[in-house]
Amino acid sequence: MDHKPRVLVLHGSLRERSFSRLLAFETARLLEAMGCDVRCYDPTGLPVRDPTIEDHPKVVELRALSEWSEGHVWSSPEMHGCITGAFKNQIDWLPLNTGSVRPTQGRTCVVMQVNGGSQSFNAVNELRRLARWMRMPCCTNQSSVAKAWQEFDDDGRMKPSGFRDRVVDVAEEYVKFTKIMREYADDLNDRYSERYETAEKGRLLTQAEKEAAKEKEKMRSK
Repeated sequence: MDHKPRVLVLHGSLRERSFSRLLAFETARLLEAMGCDVRCYDPTGLPVRDPTIEDHPKVVELRALSEWSEGHVWSSPEMHGCITGAFKNQIDWLPLNTGSVRPTQGRTCVVMQVNGGSQSFNAVNELRRLARWMRMPCCTNQSSVAKAWQEFDDDGRMKPSGFRDRVVDVAEEYVKFTKIMREYADDLNDRYSERYETAEKGRLLTQAEKEAAKEKEKMRSK
């Protein structure tokens, strides 16, 4: 593949001076300098997950960006030992599949977190688990920025430090990882069960169609 790696950047805070957003933007600038095509999603205005409003403009935008991407950057604060609801809500809006379209499967992922106090890894560990559930291979390197309020200047740029050096390392590794993995994404997503379903049904069913079929079968058996 000759085109630039396509990367979607997600962050997990809505406040005006969000350090997870500043970290996400710092990473986005690095990835652009390393030759990636980068787009950042703003979660402001994204409604809480509700299947009845899937045509909401912010939902449509998020899903379209994920489908466009070949990889994600995930940056979240650690809140009460876990990721924030603002971040999780974005992933909840991304289905594993909508028929033959897979908004996340096979796309690479790299995880980062910011901390208000000492360094912790609860959020990045949770993000890795979440990436696994979304069937996204995760880059081995990661970043956790302690006392994030000390690490950014008034312009929102990350100050020179060991933490920033680590972010550069993570970005470099992630670009290499994505360039390698995108070559094999289609092969990794080629599954026997889906080939069987396509042969039997003529196409892949959406999750809603599968659930409806199960309910119909239950009604028949009564």
